[in-house]
Amino acid sequence: MEAEKILEYAKILNDYNLSVIEITEGETKIRLVSEQNKGQITQCNQPAIQPVNPISAAKSIDFNNLYELKSPMVGVFYRAPSPDSAPFVKIGDKVTKGSVLCIIEAMKILNEICADRDGEIVDICAQNEQIIEYGQTLFKIF
Repeated sequence: MEAEKILEYAKILNDYNLSVIEITEGETKIRLVSEQNKGQITQCNQPAIQPVNPISAAKSIDFNNLYELKSPMVGVFYRAPSPDSAPFVKIGDKVTKGSVLCIIEAMKILNEICADRDGEIVDICAQNEQIIEYGQTLFKIF
């Protein structure tokens, strides 16, 4: 893979505030992780057994049509209803308007944050138990 292509992917990662991009071209696989996530770029030449990201395998994503679901409040972000439960959603999940995506705890009140449109989760922009700000992007939906 050429260095110019890697730089293009890094620009996409930065421009769209994505957490991770994974690309497979033939037997070359590359994974770019944003600086917010300890900024690492790795490349390996291992045969690809299956697509890395089910979303990119099924269709290409038009980054101009991504919707960013933003936090309506300041609080603590929780991906699951309890520590031992599965997360409400994960990347690649289809959601409908009204689906619970996460919980934000504010002033000892647990507030369910629901999807305000139908779509597919393409990025989860907050970490579990992270303190988030008003207007901070929580999910990217296609």
